[in-house]
Parts: sequence; C-alpha cells; structure tokens
Amino acid sequence: MRDAAIKRLEYLLNLAPPLLKAIDETSFSSKPHLHKWSKKEIIGHLIDSAAANNHQRFVRVQFEDEPSISYDQEKWNQHGFYQQIDGDQVINFWTVYNKQLLELIRHIPAESLQRKCRVKDELFTLEFLIQDYVEHMEHHCDKSSRIDYGKAKR
Repeated sequence: MRDAAIKRLEYLLNLAPPLLKAIDETSFSSKPHLHKWSKKEIIGHLIDSAAANNHQRFVRVQFEDEPSISYDQEKWNQHGFYQQIDGDQVINFWTVYNKQLLELIRHIPAESLQRKCRVKDELFTLEFLIQDYVEHMEHHCDKSSRIDYGKAKR
C-alpha cells in the first residue's frame, strides 16, 4: 500500500506544479463564493495538512504511543494568509514540502507502518494515514488543476 501511495505522490508532484502555475493569479485567487476557498487557499490547506498534521503524524507515530494530532483547518487557512501571498510562493512551498514528505515516507521502516495515531476520536495506522494523505491531495488537486490520476492509481 505504501509503494502505491509513493507512486501516486510522485505522479502528483511531477504533474501538479506546472498545471497550477499555468493558472493566472486572478483565477488562482478567485473565490467561487464568500465562504469557499480559492484555488490558492486550497493549496494553502494542503500545505497545512502536510505541515500541521501529517508531517507530525508520520514522524511522531514512529516513537510515541498513539499520539493525538488534529487541527482546525479553517483557522489555519485564515491565519496562514494564503489568499494574500503570491501564488508562485504558495505553489513552490507546497511542492518542496511534499517532496520532503515523499522522502520521509520512503524511509519509514515497514514495522512502523502498523503503529497508530489518534485523529479526533479514532485510531488509524500510519500506513492508512499515508494512503489517506495522498487521496486527500488528489481530491483537492483535481479540483484545482484538473489532473488525471488514472495512470497513477494502477
């Protein structure tokens, strides 16, 4: 399962950045509705998901007993000021951070993949969290850049 997640994350990191950078700043920053995120804020949300949650989960679950890690995505997005930051900066940060997570995932020992992390009131294995992280990114990047994941999921 981890190898499939790695393959899909590599595919995403190769295709998404140029597609996202091809979106003009006005469209990238445009909010479809007052209470909906712009494409730029969606990428900001993915940065927060990577940094605030999953990086900690992927590391801490290897040495802590069932750490509890969650966050308020609306507050993180609002106070991360992604809407006000240049789009290229947001995309570049998202890309670099996820390349780091990709390398981290590759190096996690197989025996650690069944260790558990608490997310709100549920326990999940590290292996599940890695898979879920990639699916979460695919979902949001599909909405932001229209990437076809068919080849990566095979």
